[in-house]
Amino acid sequence: MDICDTGMSVAFLFPGQGAQHPGMLHALPDHPAVARTIIEVSETLEGNVLDLDSAEALQSTVSVQLALLTAGVAVARALEEEGVMPLAAAGNSAGAYSAAVAAEVLELHDAVLLVKERGERMSELYPRGYGMAAIVGLSEAQVCNLVRQVRLAHAHVYISGINTPSQIVISGSDAGVDSVVESALRNGARKAERLDVSVPSHSPLLQPLADALARRIRTVRLREPKKIYIANVTGRALRNSAAIAQDLAQNIAHPVRWHDSTIVLQELGCRLFLEMPPGHTLTKLVQAAFPELKAFALAETAGSVTTPGRLICRCLP
Repeated sequence: MDICDTGMSVAFLFPGQGAQHPGMLHALPDHPAVARTIIEVSETLEGNVLDLDSAEALQSTVSVQLALLTAGVAVARALEEEGVMPLAAAGNSAGAYSAAVAAEVLELHDAVLLVKERGERMSELYPRGYGMAAIVGLSEAQVCNLVRQVRLAHAHVYISGINTPSQIVISGSDAGVDSVVESALRNGARKAERLDVSVPSHSPLLQPLADALARRIRTVRLREPKKIYIANVTGRALRNSAAIAQDLAQNIAHPVRWHDSTIVLQELGCRLFLEMPPGHTLTKLVQAAFPELKAFALAETAGSVTTPGRLICRCLP
């Protein structure tokens, strides 16, 4: 079945840091929109963005975020050129900048420079000794209690994301994160493990960066969105550029309400969720929350490129 003929309202999902893998940019579909996006990002960076997806390069937070932006925007543009028009766009963490480009609020050139600055400042603030972890099987209230106990012991750790009612992300110092992980496992968590992220994203530790980004975004020309943008901080639908600018700046210092975002997309009428490469986690979260909806990770879908003039997603029945 052709995506263009399903009659479903579509949501584009953009993964954040942790989804990256070596070779991710070289694995993108062979499509003119992808090629043009790679050229545009490379010209903005004054260097070849394809150099950023090696195992060595992806040790850098800056490279990871720029590679994610490039991959997400490139495939979203290819989809739109093939007639797949989203009702809404939602990005997790750094993926919010890709969502803002997809919503046509932010020009890609400006998004590249903002993401580069965001990654550089994150690395400067916390070059080592910090990170994130995901806890599965405990509620937000239970994890909040564990976090509070560890923080009372003078270790920096915070709730940084609510992916589902029983999948909670934390961030902070290595000591704080490790202590909460150990405590979560002792208290019945099905799984608790560190993520491939080396900074304390979405915590008050990054409020200085959020403030700097807010000042920087005020210098950028934003347009009113042509698609609905889903906020990280509140999980709500945003339809004006000023509110989106605030979310882009402040999400780095606040927990990502991803589960709320998924509910809002469903309430808006989205029935087909397409996760841009290189991720698959957001697809699994949609499937867990709303098994009746269709959600696909394009990075894992054979044939999710183009036939002449039309995009065919062979995974659809």
